[in-house]
Amino acid sequence: MARLYFGWKGTEKGLSSSLRGQMSACISFREVKSFRCLVILFGLLIGLNSPAMSDDMVLRGPTESWVKQVDIPAADPARSDQVKNGISWLLSDDQINHRAVGYVEYWRTVYKIVDRPGLEQGAGIDLQFDPSRHKVTLNHLQIIRDGAVLDRLEDVKFDIFRKEKDAEKGVFDGWLTAHANIDDVRVGDIIDYGSTYEITPLVGKELFFKSFASEWEEPVALIRTTITWPTAQPLHVKTRGTQLRPSISSSGSDSVYLWEIANPKPVKVEDNLPAEYPAWGSVDVSSTANWQSVVDAVAAHYKPVTSFPADFAAKLDAIAIKHPVPADRMVQAMQLVQDQIRYVSLSIGAGSHIPRDPATVLRSGFGDCKDKALLLASSLVRLGISAEVALADLDQGRALDQHLPALSNFDHAIVKVKIGTQTYWLDATNDLQGGKAHNFVQADYGFALPLSSTGGLEKMPSPVLTSPSVQVEEQFDFPRKSGDPLTLTVFSMYEDANADWMRQKLASQSLTDLSNTYLQYYSKQYPGIRSIAGLDIIDRRDGNVLSVKESYQLPADALAANDLAKQFTIKADLGGSLPTPTMVGRIGPISLGTPFYKRYSIVMRNLKARFSGEQIKDVITPYVSLKASWSNTPTEFRVGWNFQTLETEVPAKAIVDYLKSVDDIADNLQWQYDFTYEDPPLAKVKVRDPAMEQRQVIASMFLLSLLVGVPFFIAYRRSRHSVFGG
Repeated sequence: MARLYFGWKGTEKGLSSSLRGQMSACISFREVKSFRCLVILFGLLIGLNSPAMSDDMVLRGPTESWVKQVDIPAADPARSDQVKNGISWLLSDDQINHRAVGYVEYWRTVYKIVDRPGLEQGAGIDLQFDPSRHKVTLNHLQIIRDGAVLDRLEDVKFDIFRKEKDAEKGVFDGWLTAHANIDDVRVGDIIDYGSTYEITPLVGKELFFKSFASEWEEPVALIRTTITWPTAQPLHVKTRGTQLRPSISSSGSDSVYLWEIANPKPVKVEDNLPAEYPAWGSVDVSSTANWQSVVDAVAAHYKPVTSFPADFAAKLDAIAIKHPVPADRMVQAMQLVQDQIRYVSLSIGAGSHIPRDPATVLRSGFGDCKDKALLLASSLVRLGISAEVALADLDQGRALDQHLPALSNFDHAIVKVKIGTQTYWLDATNDLQGGKAHNFVQADYGFALPLSSTGGLEKMPSPVLTSPSVQVEEQFDFPRKSGDPLTLTVFSMYEDANADWMRQKLASQSLTDLSNTYLQYYSKQYPGIRSIAGLDIIDRRDGNVLSVKESYQLPADALAANDLAKQFTIKADLGGSLPTPTMVGRIGPISLGTPFYKRYSIVMRNLKARFSGEQIKDVITPYVSLKASWSNTPTEFRVGWNFQTLETEVPAKAIVDYLKSVDDIADNLQWQYDFTYEDPPLAKVKVRDPAMEQRQVIASMFLLSLLVGVPFFIAYRRSRHSVFGG
């Protein structure tokens, strides 16, 4: 649900830990999973959607006296074949020094253009910043050509643009991009530039957090990070996927933390990794190791309000009267906020961390996750229910416990509710949720940080599916007589999270568009098929069950064309696909995502023979399961598949078997039959008639007596004649 983002991530992380915060050096892999530096022309890749602003928003000036200039290292020639995009990275130097409020950060990046494609990537620089808290100065810009240093600082001119990359998701963050082309850049040139950012945090001013990568996807001669901080305020360090440790020295009343990684081996970032598994080495540095410090920085802004505009207060009071049970009140209030307040995030300046007042949100009719979470928590408190806002992370929330505390670790806000001994996690941005307290789908993003007086991460429960949450049945009725059409009726039933998803889908697009999408799916298998009725939707929101009926006809001529009836396809659509990353050199597990359980059935009626599904096999592993069943009568053939993910991830040692099972599943989802086939007629069998059989026996005995008795009689007469007549 991409539209839930609200622009926290990277805003106070230290400039190296988000795409927007990197400015002129290596970007965070949490954000974009890339090991290139911002000098790669991000500005050429984005669509610029606002006029250029004044060039003087980026100052020019020398570095401050505390900055240490280091020699440019040489690239390792043994890794020249691993260089990408024509850029050979030589130096990434990040130096941070404390201030009374905030800190100042100096970035220096040096790279060499090694071929023609490198000119496209490296002949320009980008500086990205938030003008509400960053003062940016370009300190130097040089080209080193054949040992000569060419100064380009005075000539450089910036075009400054505002690009809201998540505007389609309703997120506006106010960050700016300053882009400059460098004149007369040639293959073989070394580009060396440095910039300084004076950073004044708008929220949590006493907190400091920095995260940087200890290895890149491409060769780099030297990664260097220095943090100078008061010795009386020792920093906390936590590593993930690396054992890298800093050297610590003293400089007056300060401690200097230094990390240097010379020529690190490029790392291959693997696809489909679980959030809990580190894809690359990283180092967290924080002024605190206590999550309560993060809570203290923002909790005051998230206290539930006690008054509302009259019309909204009346709606809450109506809920209280109609629903005396607290759990029912909770669900009604959640749906009220979800349905009434549309999602728009104005995460500009302090708005990236501080919610708007609920009354303002109600008047405007929109809000982001912070706004809607505070509104929902306040509504629940008015209804006599214990509720508080909690911070979460949509993509990395399951790994929050592996990081040091920081506001920038979060990009989402939800609500924690306590009713008696039961805890509920509510997401006010999950529009149109259904269900009651016992069956609505709770938020599950791994860990969350409730903004209470006892701050600490809490684990959210994960769903367990014991029955299919999606069931689809296709009913094919073959024509009873020549010239009649084939009819297809499709029944789909969605439950729980899938019902919520389908309800949102129906709200976001027209029934005509959705119907056309379904028709296109069947048209690929059965050319000429047409829809004969609109979609029939039944939404039982309280039970969180949503049903869809589709109706189609395939004319007789289309059924006869191209031997379609003789090569008729039946196919189970499991919806989406299982991840199949390469297994070459894989060391990390494969994430299978959230649990999935689907039942797919196909019924063929009015057939002229018995058909078998004996060739359809089960595929059962510890991670995924496909169980098939079939039955038949002289006129009906029924096939069913139960597909289920059994684990959330596959360990690396089981990847070979897993990938084979994915192929086996695909091989057992689609079959072709000749439904024109007829069973041959059975041979005729005479019906028994007992009376007839008795008459036949008597006649047979009479004939037998004649055959035997007559010869004996003749012989007897002859014998008497010979004795008495002589």
